[in-house]
Amino acid sequence: MDQNRNDAADDDVGVTEAGEVAVEAGESAEPAGRAAPGNGAGQPAAGRPAGQAPEGGAAPGNGAGRPPEGQGRGVAEAGDERRATMLRRQAGAAFAVLGAVLVGVVAFTTPWQALPSSAPAVTPDPARDFTAAQLARSQAFDAATSLPSYLSLGLGLVFAGLLVATPLGAKLLGWVRGPWWVRVLLGVFAITAIEEALRWPLGIWFETVLRDYGLSTQDWVGWTADRLKGIGINAALLTVMVLAIVALARRIRRWWIPAAVGAFALTVSASFVYPVVFEPVFNDFHAMPAGPLRTNLMAMAERDGVPVEDVLVADASRRTTALNAYVSGFGATRRIVVYDTLLKAPQPEVELIVAHELGHAKRDDVLYGTLVGAMGTALGAIMLFLGFRLLRRRTGIASITDPRAVGVIMGLMTLATFLSGPVQNMLSRTVEARADVHALDLTRDPVTFAAMQKRLASTNISDLSPDAVEYVLYASHPTTPQRIALARSWAELNGVPGP
Repeated sequence: MDQNRNDAADDDVGVTEAGEVAVEAGESAEPAGRAAPGNGAGQPAAGRPAGQAPEGGAAPGNGAGRPPEGQGRGVAEAGDERRATMLRRQAGAAFAVLGAVLVGVVAFTTPWQALPSSAPAVTPDPARDFTAAQLARSQAFDAATSLPSYLSLGLGLVFAGLLVATPLGAKLLGWVRGPWWVRVLLGVFAITAIEEALRWPLGIWFETVLRDYGLSTQDWVGWTADRLKGIGINAALLTVMVLAIVALARRIRRWWIPAAVGAFALTVSASFVYPVVFEPVFNDFHAMPAGPLRTNLMAMAERDGVPVEDVLVADASRRTTALNAYVSGFGATRRIVVYDTLLKAPQPEVELIVAHELGHAKRDDVLYGTLVGAMGTALGAIMLFLGFRLLRRRTGIASITDPRAVGVIMGLMTLATFLSGPVQNMLSRTVEARADVHALDLTRDPVTFAAMQKRLASTNISDLSPDAVEYVLYASHPTTPQRIALARSWAELNGVPGP
């Protein structure tokens, strides 16, 4: 928007210095010369002489060559409403098409069954593979961490709900002054700071539990530094997204189109650069040392037909005793990473874990997940366009061009992330199960696979029997008993000794 315009957010109806009006659904302000609704005195719009017909047309006769009182304003409002309705219909059609495409992609590409339907069914049974002491420890740890976890989740949802259903965001950010982009930037950081300050004690509580159970090796300085880094990265990414949304809405009526494209592109690019930009913020990485393990892993990757230039080791032991490995990035930034804590495990178990990660790499699971997530964020941008107008009365913010709308946008993002989480977890569990089958196909060693799963669960104190709510909200992987049951089913299907 031109620099000589005042912020469209300086009052609740979005009237600008030139008499422009920010219309429904977050469209850009109308061109100067349209009548400003509700000026309280039936005055003509700024920039149009009294008696001049709107849009240059002839004024209906009233005996004085002027339109009847208020009629010009009504015509302009009706035109604005028709245009807003048309824009909403176009966005709604795009939302329906993209949503159908996303559902179709997920439905036809998700590996709903990890094993063939002919595979014997094996019922997961924690008591079959874990001692009573291990089960009790798992339950105690779950009980100790559930309360701060649920409280943190609930606090975030309540705060987001207040931002989208009340004038809280407008009040919190009403004091911010300056150019619109400064107000947006400060608004994102202010909302983030408030929410994180509220959740900080719960983070301390959770970290204390991890220390009590021997899972955390950090001191409070290191923990605080890591938490602040994470908050800073999230706030920076949020700022980019919110600034882009408000900037587009101030300039383009159909801002949802470039916003959806931008959301898609940002998601893909962030996933691509994450391994080389963001991961080093939290960990140092080095190539796995030469030796039998590295030789076997590289040979296994070659046998699997997965190009792997290197296997990296992360210095995770400086903050945790947990065992883990993962694959991130795609294309030139794809990497397989193992925690240094994992190197203490028996070599066959490490090989099986890496075989699982090779399964992700071979199927390009990171790229697939990124593209599906990118389509979801694009859908979210269109949903924001469609849904914002429904919140104007409750939030006291007339247009998304108002920098005070930052709170509403962030609140909607939080709620959308929460609502989409169970679906993402469900899809992730199917992909993880397929990677488990890949590891079994590659190594043909279900006994070692089960031993590795037991080691991971015991060391990480995994929840061996989560309740339904926990499973839906948090479980991005099958439970350990489910994974061991899968190995037993695979063994029977392939006629090899099982665990």
